[in-house]
Amino acid sequence: MSAAKSRWERTVTVALTGASGTQYGLRLAECLVGAGVRVYLLVSQAAQVVLKLEVGLEVPAQAAAAEAWFAERLAAAPGQLRVFGRQQWTAPVASGSNPPDAMVVCPCTTGTLSSIAAGLSDDLIDRAADVVMKEGRKLILVIRETPLTTIHLENMLRLARAGVVIMPASPGFYFRPTRVEDLVDFIVARVLDHLAVPHRLLGRWGEPQGADPT
Repeated sequence: MSAAKSRWERTVTVALTGASGTQYGLRLAECLVGAGVRVYLLVSQAAQVVLKLEVGLEVPAQAAAAEAWFAERLAAAPGQLRVFGRQQWTAPVASGSNPPDAMVVCPCTTGTLSSIAAGLSDDLIDRAADVVMKEGRKLILVIRETPLTTIHLENMLRLARAGVVIMPASPGFYFRPTRVEDLVDFIVARVLDHLAVPHRLLGRWGEPQGADPT
């Protein structure tokens, strides 16, 4: 067993695509790092544009520079966070011989949804999702689009039948959010629950007000 494998008991791939809602993906990566999970981060070119528009962040174009940039921003331990380029076919996520424990596309465009449903694997995000599916690992797609066409819905149904978790970015309001960050945390909390990663983002339904969240 390698030193890296023994240190990080779990590995989750997080992919950010060009849908609105890059805050979800950033917060998810932050929470996973904070929980001691190793994170493989994939950022599409469109996501880099959206990150600048929505969050004011300019992510370096080169994978190595982006890795150092994200590792510092997310306070990752050495070796805990890796960033791979969109055509970096030597990345671990490109092969079924070294799959992560799970993958989350967050946010997920309907274009990425379509590519995954069709098994195209034209870039590393599509290929990584294909690998996770064929190896029987958990794949979560946080869809961020509205309204949805019959094509979108049929692609979701096709993937859901294959065991993929379809999780639209539809935050609830029963917990009386007061900040945008609260709405982001609502979705991220649901993702973490499906990954079985402990968190303290929100209280749970049926708990008394002020109960200690887990």
